[in-house]
Amino acid sequence: MVKVANTFNSEMFATLSQTLSWSHFIELATIEDATKRLYYQQMSAHNHWSLRELRRREDSMDYERSLVAAKPEDDIIAALTAPNPTANPDVMLKSSYIVDFLGLRGLYSEKDLETAIVAQLEQFILELGNGFAFLERQKRISIDGTDYYLDLLFYHRKLNRLIAIDLKLGKFKPEYKGQMELYLKYLERYEKQPHENTPIGLLLCSEGNTEHIELMMLGEDNIKVAQYLTELPEKKWFADKLTRSIEIARSHQNSTCKDIDRRQ
Repeated sequence: MVKVANTFNSEMFATLSQTLSWSHFIELATIEDATKRLYYQQMSAHNHWSLRELRRREDSMDYERSLVAAKPEDDIIAALTAPNPTANPDVMLKSSYIVDFLGLRGLYSEKDLETAIVAQLEQFILELGNGFAFLERQKRISIDGTDYYLDLLFYHRKLNRLIAIDLKLGKFKPEYKGQMELYLKYLERYEKQPHENTPIGLLLCSEGNTEHIELMMLGEDNIKVAQYLTELPEKKWFADKLTRSIEIARSHQNSTCKDIDRRQ
């Protein structure tokens, strides 16, 4: 009780107690890192996680895998304390997804991966997170008489937008970004409803090349890149990946600040 009282002030406790149980507060109070605790606090409240779901998310390192975790601390806090943090793609989407339930081992094709996902769609949606709804597989996109096929098309209720998912074997390549941009422009023109936000693209690659991805995606709001893992790695793997992403982001931020200072 003392630890909970020291962690949550009376105003915060009164607000959160409308959606979280006493058991939630005890669990959250054990998280030493304040920013990490804020993530689980907000996600539990806004997504109505049970205590069991909260613990499952902690165990699967949900925070470390979120896109927002690699951002500067001020940006993370601003995103999580916004009136509706679940409307922020960086909060709701991850940098890596665990798909060990697909049963893929050794060599497999993109078609094998797609077929396995559709066969295990419920598990895949649970791994994607709250709010996803499956729309189409192999969505045909016709442009100037040429047919392209988007692997998977989802809709996210809280983000209020279409989510285009393309599956790739190997590492991220720059041309994948151009292909996804084409898909998103088509979806925005022909599929987006008047009340919806701009579609988002998610490139799922089997291998991570963190620096390449970070540099290519800087300033990009509507295309995200994540790695899918067919086997569950050690937790240290996620922590190391997050640390590397933060280092790259800080390095770029420092370089940008120096460039601005020189111009001034």
